[in-house]
Amino acid sequence: MNKKIIGDAGENIAAEFLMKNGYKILNRNFRVKGAEIDIIAIKKNLVVFVEVKARLNLNYGRPSEAVTKAKQRKIAMAAEYFIVKNRLNKNEFRFDVIEILGDEINHIENAFYV
Repeated sequence: MNKKIIGDAGENIAAEFLMKNGYKILNRNFRVKGAEIDIIAIKKNLVVFVEVKARLNLNYGRPSEAVTKAKQRKIAMAAEYFIVKNRLNKNEFRFDVIEILGDEINHIENAFYV
């Protein structure tokens, strides 16, 4: 199974997981200036920028380990643009990672700070 199929399936699972847990999806695959945010969701006054990492096994480590400092900076830059563009600066914000490993879903809240 190729990475794109696994990644797309992981994002669908993550979006469904968030909705079941009271989040409203604002945007998916938001792209700007070479950066992408997989899912942008809101719950009450909290906007959550979510990076989704999915793997079938641990051959290359835990999925969340792939969210490097460089990746975090790109997500933060895209998040800042999204906040300004959508006038959401009065909201609270958080950066989460949802890792999917086989059938396991691990929602890591406040996975990183910028």
